[in-house]
Amino acid sequence: MPIILISLLLALGLTGPAAAGPLDGPGAPQALVCSACHGFAGQSQSNTMPILAGMAPWYFKKSIQDYAAGKRTSPEMEPYAKQVLQFGVDDMAAYFAGQKRTASPVKLDSAAVERGRAAAVQCTLCHGVSGKGDPAKGVPDLTGQPPGYLRHQMLLFKADRRSPGDAQLKVIKALMLTIPDEQLADLAQYWSSVR
Repeated sequence: MPIILISLLLALGLTGPAAAGPLDGPGAPQALVCSACHGFAGQSQSNTMPILAGMAPWYFKKSIQDYAAGKRTSPEMEPYAKQVLQFGVDDMAAYFAGQKRTASPVKLDSAAVERGRAAAVQCTLCHGVSGKGDPAKGVPDLTGQPPGYLRHQMLLFKADRRSPGDAQLKVIKALMLTIPDEQLADLAQYWSSVR
């Protein structure tokens, strides 16, 4: 083959299969829509947005379905959740589950983490000692999420604004009513610190 033809083929990348890039897998191109808020590959850099990387597919799918149906109210998330359902929630859930979660970059208060560690025993009944949850019971992993996000979710449970009317969440909502708001911040700091 003449040198010019080989050079042209190399330049055009037509000499063989191209190496897979970070957006070549199922669900990856669709997941780009989530990047604006949740960071590239679901690695949120925000204190208020959850990290999607490493999230269990069952929980991602349930959350998306609940947002899309208005069961988990969020004017911001509802239209995106509907879009995710159209794009293919299974592929996107698998994509995010396959991303290695990195630690939240949010700076933690070591004193709050220690206070939260002592208070976290009440969370372990459902979420387990490790905080990793119980998929069989529909209990998600709390660990490593940004503390601002965790605290906000606990406040929503406490005010019955997270999934209002969901009978499966009555126990957690009753528990949240017994926890002072300042202790919720400590719990959020602790669970954010757990890897």
